[in-house]
Amino acid sequence: MIPKIDPTSTLSWKRLKAHFEDVKALQMRDLFEEDSSRFERFSVQRENLLLDFSKNRVTEETMALLRSLAQECEVEEGIKAMFVGAAINETEHRAVLHSALRNRSASPVYVDGENVMPAVQEVLAQMQAFAYRVICGEHKGFTGRPIETVVNIGIGGSDLGPYMVVEALKHYANRLDVRFVSNVDATHLVEQCKGLDPETTLFIIASKTFTTQETMTNARSARAWLIAHLGDEDCISKQMVALSTNRSAVEDFGIDLAHMFPFWDWVGGRYSLWSAIGLSIMLAVGPDHFEALLEGAYEEDERVQEEGVESVSGILAMLSVWYGNFFGVETHAVLPYDQYLHRFPAFLQQADMESNGKAVDRNGKRTTHETGSIIWGEPGTNGQHAFYQLIHQGTKLIPCDFIAFAQSLNPTGDHHHKLMANCFAQGMALMQGKDEVTVRKELVASGMDSVQIDALLPYKVFKGNIPTTTLLFDRLTPRSLGQLIAIYEHKILIEGLLLNVYSFDQWGVELGKELAKPVLKNILDRTEVDDLDASTRGLILAMQNFTNRSS
Repeated sequence: MIPKIDPTSTLSWKRLKAHFEDVKALQMRDLFEEDSSRFERFSVQRENLLLDFSKNRVTEETMALLRSLAQECEVEEGIKAMFVGAAINETEHRAVLHSALRNRSASPVYVDGENVMPAVQEVLAQMQAFAYRVICGEHKGFTGRPIETVVNIGIGGSDLGPYMVVEALKHYANRLDVRFVSNVDATHLVEQCKGLDPETTLFIIASKTFTTQETMTNARSARAWLIAHLGDEDCISKQMVALSTNRSAVEDFGIDLAHMFPFWDWVGGRYSLWSAIGLSIMLAVGPDHFEALLEGAYEEDERVQEEGVESVSGILAMLSVWYGNFFGVETHAVLPYDQYLHRFPAFLQQADMESNGKAVDRNGKRTTHETGSIIWGEPGTNGQHAFYQLIHQGTKLIPCDFIAFAQSLNPTGDHHHKLMANCFAQGMALMQGKDEVTVRKELVASGMDSVQIDALLPYKVFKGNIPTTTLLFDRLTPRSLGQLIAIYEHKILIEGLLLNVYSFDQWGVELGKELAKPVLKNILDRTEVDDLDASTRGLILAMQNFTNRSS
């Protein structure tokens, strides 16, 4: 169904290893001095987007070898397999078709011989009709008052994606106050519901199986809250909707099946914001803006099929493999210079790390190469006053992605010019650094004597040569956000194909869930816990002792 080629067995991999020895000591500032056209040759410009990867430790030969690796690993065949509905999630026997959810063409998309597009369009129309009714006040709560607040209860992909997008598109928000609850810690639910009017609050319960422990625990507490305040179980049919495939469980919960929005097993959780899981987005910004989000993603779907590893996604994926497997890099910082994108690094953490954080390849063998990176980050300029110190002068090599927008949605004085100046300057500083000669000249010019200079000089040197990639869009719009998300989704796909791992299963999340059940039983029953390890047993007993003391 999908190529299963160990990249380390290819001729290109061997050539990349030899090439790395030749270029590992190259200084990027020297590359710029030697080549006045480096930016033009290592950038991609489109109508509303610029990708600048010139500040990376690569040469023309590096990129040629990475493209050759992609060819040997049959990456373009893997891309095609996803878009035609092949079961590329082989361990779960599923297709991977989040792209079908934003298919703007009339072309059919088949899974097991069935065109899924009529069903996709039917659910999208159901979402649109409901969203219009809620936004305009036609859909009313149990007591006849219009909905004012929406609370999305989900976790993982049912929270991170929608929450990130709602925050990113706040500039386009309508009258509804849309909130999110994910953590099973009751504090999250209590704080998000504090001050809300039950009569005007709509809960979205987002769980494909309607059995997710965290989500259903929060959902049951929200249900009890509504009934306690409104005095009738029938209120649930007006005050709650479900994003699920489990009709019987949804009906038993008291939710009107007309308010159940389905999706399919070929929609992975971390790729599901384009599906019914995006209902909270549609309620927050309206169906038209949601459509524009889909359109932006569709543009990238078309480009990655046409351009393969030459696409923006392909370039990002090849660079990630280069640093992870030849430089030994373990982490990657994603740094959006736009406050609206403050949740984007957290969203990308799940999308990337849950996808490519694998140690077994598509042949069922332990990998001998590195796979997924640790993804992290915060918005600029906040991060500059927090962790940039380690990036600039620490012992770890940390490639960075800067994400920025040429125009502000909130133009105020010179705020945006200062923001962009900081973004561009950080990339320049990480690339250039500052050597001892320059530092010494500056200290001499400041009037320091030689003893003071020798003492301070080592602390003022910046090693530089730290790779950065910049994605610059014209403005943050629903369309450009759709593009941005899809670019990284396809980067994850291509990187997984290059590394020969299955990017669309997530067996690693299962063990902790399984073990939580017997631990919970021991906590609730206050029984002996001899069947558990000494540490877990000790923690449970300590919890019980602390509880006894305070009761």
